[in-house]
Amino acid sequence: IREGENRERLWDALRDGTIDMVVSDHSPCPPEMKLREQGDFTKAWGGISSLQLRLPVMWTEAKPRGFAINQLTEWLCAAPARQVGLHQRKGSIAVGCDADIVIWNPDREFRVSPSLIHHRHKVTPYAGEILHGVVEKTFLRGQMVYDGAEFVSNPRGEIILRGKN
Repeated sequence: IREGENRERLWDALRDGTIDMVVSDHSPCPPEMKLREQGDFTKAWGGISSLQLRLPVMWTEAKPRGFAINQLTEWLCAAPARQVGLHQRKGSIAVGCDADIVIWNPDREFRVSPSLIHHRHKVTPYAGEILHGVVEKTFLRGQMVYDGAEFVSNPRGEIILRGKN
């Protein structure tokens, strides 16, 4: 969102509950399909490789506005799980849930560079930005899949059908 006033209105909407979640469709595209040299956004494939940076970007912007970590947890995890009827398995740390857990240090910071991006396409609008909050470990259904800077197990994704909400 380019206009600062519009960005602040979105944060206001999160604050007052008009917007109750933040999600991504994660639609990265090859750099050559962005058609940057043509300058015609109507012909360029939308989407960027940014899913990996969602938590640090949100925290970097939310913390100075007075938001707390538990609000990010609600917007990024709990509310989306409820929306699609998966709250019995996803979106919280509770008995019976899948134990999808991120160990995250909100006080560490890092500079975004293409070498840190785990996506196939390294183009990111955040290149060069300093972000706050570093994911240190990730667990999927209780098994560690990411440890610091590398993935430590084979992908174990599964198809999850929408539940009743």
